[in-house]
Amino acid sequence: MMSLISSIKLVLARPHPESYRFLLASGAATALGRYLGRRLNCPVLRGAGTASGLFFAFCLYFFRDPQRTPPPREGLAVAPADGRVVSVEKVAPPVELAMGDTPVWRIATFLSVLDVHVNRSPVAGSVARVAYHPGKFLNASLDKASTENERNAISIVLPDGRMVAVVQIAGLIARRIVCSVKPGDALEAGERFGLIRFGSRTDLYLPPGVTPLVSAGQTMIGGETVMAQLDG
Repeated sequence: MMSLISSIKLVLARPHPESYRFLLASGAATALGRYLGRRLNCPVLRGAGTASGLFFAFCLYFFRDPQRTPPPREGLAVAPADGRVVSVEKVAPPVELAMGDTPVWRIATFLSVLDVHVNRSPVAGSVARVAYHPGKFLNASLDKASTENERNAISIVLPDGRMVAVVQIAGLIARRIVCSVKPGDALEAGERFGLIRFGSRTDLYLPPGVTPLVSAGQTMIGGETVMAQLDG
C-alpha cells in the first residue's frame, strides 16, 4: 500500500517551473483545437486538440518535481539525478573545471524520458566553477557522450577543501540544459540546481581517494540514494 501511495505521489508531483511555457502553450492549443473542432465540425482540429492534450499530459509527467529527503548524516555524496547507473570508472575530471588530470571515480547515470529530470547537488558545499561546453547530441548512455556531447560542468568545494564535480549532459533527444547556480553559490546536499530535457545523463566525479558505493545497473533516486562516503 505504501509503495502504491509513493508511486501516486511521484506521478502527481508538482511540475518544475521550466514546464510552465510548455503547459501554457499545449493547454491553450488543446482548448482551442477542441473548441473550434466542435464549432466547425472539423475532425482535423479535434485531432490537433487531442494531440496537444496528450503533449500537455506528457509535460506534466516529464517535468514533475517531487520532494526528496537526503540522508541526515553528513559526509555522504547522494545521487545528483534519478536514473540508471551505466558506468563506474576512473577517469580524469572535465578539463573545463581545471581540477587536474589525476583520474578519479566517475559515476555516470542515464536518465530516460520516464525519469525525473531535476538535477540535485550531491553534496553540501560552495560552487567553484560553472562551465558550459557545446557539443554533439549522441545517445547519452554511450561512454563517449561524456566528452563529445553538449554539457554543463559544475565543480563544488566541500568544507574541507576537496572538490566534487557534476556534469549535466544532453542526450539524443535533449536540446536544453538548465542550470540555476553560479560560482559562489552555497548548496545543500539534495538541493535542486538544474534540469535537462528530454532524456539525458548526469556524471558525478568524486574526490581522490573516495570509492563509489554503487555499481552499473543500479537505479538511483536523485537527492536520496547514497553514492559514496566522503569521510573515512
